Amino acid sequence: MLEKLIELQKNSYSPYSHYAVSAIAVMKDGREFVGVNVENAAYGASICAERSAILSAISNGYKKGDFKELFVMVSSGEVGTPCFQCRQVISELFDKDCIVHCCSTKGVIEDHTVEELCPYPFGSDDLQ
Repeated sequence: MLEKLIELQKNSYSPYSHYAVSAIAVMKDGREFVGVNVENAAYGASICAERSAILSAISNGYKKGDFKELFVMVSSGEVGTPCFQCRQVISELFDKDCIVHCCSTKGVIEDHTVEELCPYPFGSDDLQ
């Protein structure tokens, strides 16, 4: 999976931050959806790799609970974790025991459950 993430980073459009991010969402049926960060001069119009991959799965008919795991890699050589916008989407669509594999380009992998990354999630119950 590390090689796929490294290769995928070439598709990142990150001319402002020069911080390429790649992600692969793996579904419970084994299908994979890829994503990269795509920046925009209007920064709010940018999208992170994690949400790109997750939303691609949703666009292809997958639903909440269909996700098995998520792999994320940043180009800095260090291990990066999803931003809080991505964590919100992850916490809403992934089971709390799903694993998010945070990978470095140097081969270091740190695994976290969704519950560890999002200990105080905001979800549908909060809107009642």
